[in-house]
Formats: sequence, structure tokens, C-alpha cells
Amino acid sequence: MILENLTNRGATPALINTLAFSEARQRMLAANVANWQTPGYKAKQLDADAFRKELRRALTKKGGDPNKPFVVGGSRQFRSRADGRLEVTPETEPSRNVLFHDGTNASIEHMMSDLAQNGMMYEMATTILRGYFSGMRKAIRGQL
Repeated sequence: MILENLTNRGATPALINTLAFSEARQRMLAANVANWQTPGYKAKQLDADAFRKELRRALTKKGGDPNKPFVVGGSRQFRSRADGRLEVTPETEPSRNVLFHDGTNASIEHMMSDLAQNGMMYEMATTILRGYFSGMRKAIRGQL
């Protein structure tokens, strides 16, 4: 109960969901890169902008109340499960007005850009969480 209250405060639930989303997006982007030259392969997508908007909405709805559940709303790509974990389902990426001669819609340049963006989002969330838990560890040890 005490640990749950500590991890359900402030931005911690949003950061945990951000890590889960980034992990799933990284796996999806890696699969896209691995298959980008496979004839007929349709790249998958997870909309990071829509996820950030939903995080903002969920944080606003939760307010500062640690007793309210942090719920990422229903989207076809992501939503909170009953146990509070994030469920992520990639969709086929719509072609960016380009369909290549082999039937693919995958652009390696866009995928590399998405990988870099996703890596920065993951790094940001881990850095903030690491600082939060480091401060908590110091407080428990009485080192503050």
C-alpha cells in the first residue's frame, strides 16, 4: 500500500506508461527496419503525438489525487488494461503519398528519424524516473 502510494503520485504513472509505450514502439520500429526491403511489407505505426496528448489528458483528469487511477484512454493503438498496465497495438502505417514499386510503404529515412525520436523519449523518461527513485532511496536511508 505504501509503495503503491509512492509510485502513483505526480508524473510517475505517466513516466511508467511512457516507458511501456516507448518499449513497444521500439520493438515495432525494429521490425519495420528489419522488413523494409521485404516486397509487399506494410510498415506499422504507433502515433507518439496521440499518445502524448492522451498522457496530458490522463494527467489532467487524475489531478494530484494518488487515490484516482491513472487511465490512458481508449485508442485503437493504446489503452490501459484493467490491471493498470498499458496495452499497445500497432496499426499499418498509411503511406505518405508514396507506395514503392515493390508494394511497400516503408521509408528507411522516416524509420531512422522515428527511432531517434523514440530513443530520446525513452531516455528522458528513464532519466526522470531514475532521479525520482534515487531521491526516494536517499530519503529512506536518511541521507537527505
